[in-house]
Amino acid sequence: MAEIVAKVLVVGGGPGGYVCAIRAGQLGLDVVLVEQGGTDGGLGGTCLNVGCIPSKALIHAADAYAPRGRAGEVGALRPRVERPTIDFARTVEWKDGIVGRLTSGVGALLKRHRVKILQGHATMVDGKTCRVETDTGSAGRARRACRAGDRLGAGGVAHAAVRRPRHLLDRGARRCRRFPERLAVVGAGYIGLELGTAFAKLGAKVTVIEAEDRILPRLRRRARPSGRPPPAGAGRRGPDACARRRPVRRGRRAAGRARGRGARSIPADRILVATGRRARIAGFGLERLDLTMNGAFVAIDERCATSMRNVWAVGDLTGEPMLAHRAMAQGVVVAEQIAGHRRVFDGAVIPAVCFTDPEIVTVGLSPDEARKAGHEVHAALFPFQANGRA
Repeated sequence: MAEIVAKVLVVGGGPGGYVCAIRAGQLGLDVVLVEQGGTDGGLGGTCLNVGCIPSKALIHAADAYAPRGRAGEVGALRPRVERPTIDFARTVEWKDGIVGRLTSGVGALLKRHRVKILQGHATMVDGKTCRVETDTGSAGRARRACRAGDRLGAGGVAHAAVRRPRHLLDRGARRCRRFPERLAVVGAGYIGLELGTAFAKLGAKVTVIEAEDRILPRLRRRARPSGRPPPAGAGRRGPDACARRRPVRRGRRAAGRARGRGARSIPADRILVATGRRARIAGFGLERLDLTMNGAFVAIDERCATSMRNVWAVGDLTGEPMLAHRAMAQGVVVAEQIAGHRRVFDGAVIPAVCFTDPEIVTVGLSPDEARKAGHEVHAALFPFQANGRA
């Protein structure tokens, strides 16, 4: 067993972890980053490998293809254009190439700033010690210990755990190479609607099943489309939506059972389950640390500090919203604090975007949150259909 001593130990190479490690390296700190890899990818985490970047690449491809496939939407001009086709397998290969280049870029940035990377499974021993189990080929496994330096005391550890799906993975939709002519999407959150809209633009017949009474049930009410289940872009370019229905079986058909109204059978070549993701709390010794929890998440203050001295947590491990740019901002805050700067994280202005058609964005407090905070609230509404571009 070898021992590595470092000033900063970062567990997890997702957006929060690698940004924290890079910033700490820029500030001259000695950094070790531990990343296991696996089903959610390696460096870059869920966002880069199987989440934000792959989905936005598919959305971009769908946007580039869709206008040329809607001969009936060009109005009086009526150009005579042969309907185009798209090679879906090559589109997936193009998307994979983007992910590969960006992942290599993250590795290059870490190397440039002298961050030591250990590939393996990290297990916390105590507040300042992490045991890393790495593959060593046919010889089996070796264990290496990484111990934080004295300056960081009982900790010096920035935890940046990855996300795990609540049910089946939505990443399968980004990896399949055979285009599904009929796609059933279980869950009308942002992941389900983004991918559902993209596949609908590419020509699939998409049906979204949602147990709540409306789409985007977790999005702030003022930002959601009103009452009607389909999003504003539904129809020829968007998915159909079945609200207040629960999926009851999986096979060649997905059945959505409405409350008190029986079942509707939905033929499908593929079924995409996009019912949310959760932080990875178990499996790396977090229970050995004396950390205060906030429900299922690690409690932190405005400095991203936990209840243990010199132990920080960033990203999905700390709760909603589980967004990459939130984790990145937290990672910078932690790195600069370790380097001796005074920094705090302000979570009140985190933007969130749903890449449907049209796109939906929220930022800051909702009207209800603002009222509860004692602010005087003035609401202004403008109909999207009155916008010229709409």
